[in-house]
Amino acid sequence: MTTRVESVLANGRLRIPPARLAGIAAIGLGLLAFWLALPPSTTRSELVPIVIGGLGIAAGLVSWRAGETRLGWTGVCIALLGIFGGLLASQAAVENLKVVITWSAVIAATLRFATPLIFAAIGGLFSERSGVVNIGLEGMMLMGAFFGVYGGDKTDSWVLGLLIGMLAGAALAFVHAIFSIHLRADQIVSGTAINFLALGITGYMYIDSYGQEGTGDLPQVPNIDLNWLKRVPPDDLGAFLEKSIGHLNLMVWLALVTVVVAWIVIFKTAAGLRIRAVGEHPRAADTVGISVYWTRYAAVTISGALAAMGGVYLSLGFVHSFTENMTAGRGFIALAALIFGRWRPFGVLSAALLFGFASAIAPRLQNVESWATYGTLFQAIPYVLTLIAVAGVIGRSIPPAAIGRPYEKQ
Repeated sequence: MTTRVESVLANGRLRIPPARLAGIAAIGLGLLAFWLALPPSTTRSELVPIVIGGLGIAAGLVSWRAGETRLGWTGVCIALLGIFGGLLASQAAVENLKVVITWSAVIAATLRFATPLIFAAIGGLFSERSGVVNIGLEGMMLMGAFFGVYGGDKTDSWVLGLLIGMLAGAALAFVHAIFSIHLRADQIVSGTAINFLALGITGYMYIDSYGQEGTGDLPQVPNIDLNWLKRVPPDDLGAFLEKSIGHLNLMVWLALVTVVVAWIVIFKTAAGLRIRAVGEHPRAADTVGISVYWTRYAAVTISGALAAMGGVYLSLGFVHSFTENMTAGRGFIALAALIFGRWRPFGVLSAALLFGFASAIAPRLQNVESWATYGTLFQAIPYVLTLIAVAGVIGRSIPPAAIGRPYEKQ
């Protein structure tokens, strides 16, 4: 039985094992059951999601019986959710749905919500690829959020605010590195302590510096206006692109560039090879002359600076202010995105976009008139997806071999 993706070229054609194909079909049918009830289709028959979702459940069970256990059950779960969502959508007024769910706005919001997760998760990738678990991403984001505001306020420059925020995140990451690498403390405990330390530092300094008056006027990271997109033919496509990606914040684009740069660094450079080597087999890396300690120090410090960029985006690029604990668990969602993306930059990007989409669509769903009673349920969607990622429902992620294990030079 086939238990993993095994695509082979046979007679010039790409052949996918039937069990795998059935699981993919189950996921597609589940999504289709929900999609058809939303704009622009807005199918009103309750029978449609039941039939399509039922076919998805059947395909998932076939996949499961054929050996694709995780993929099969994932398809069944998504098909069930598709039926539930389709039935809910079919009960809502079409005009109300069209007003609330505008896909160009959803795409723009998805990118905005995904940006801090991308920065933090890519930061975590550097740390964990070197073998150091970084539970402290939340605290590093929070340090970046506050010190980005503090630095921007004092210098009246968002550029300097960004740099100061990155330095604050890097400094906190360096503390985590000292405890995890040289003192060989438990990395989970150290990361948890880092989160509490950041919460205390930012909370105290915020009250001490701004009191009850708040942060006031701050320099803001600018948006990049791509007005030329509206001229892309045909007119409907141009208008859609312009509304979707034509007015995004500069740091959204920086986050996407960061993913590409991280992939190049990790997989195409000597520095990336060293990082992966000390994360997989530090003893062998040490034997060939690679400094395990300093490679891990550098990787963890870079991790803190990148996570802090996510925090700076929240404060100077998104909400344009700072409030205590404003990261609100995004560092942990970024950690889930890292696991979900299997410690690979483009996998991380896909996971962050998924979580960003969940965060973007949830408030819109609860604004649909007939769904008001499900408001709390919709707000929980991003966190439910986080649990799914950590539990490994989609498939077991294999971390770097030496992750979480302190290295002692002999």
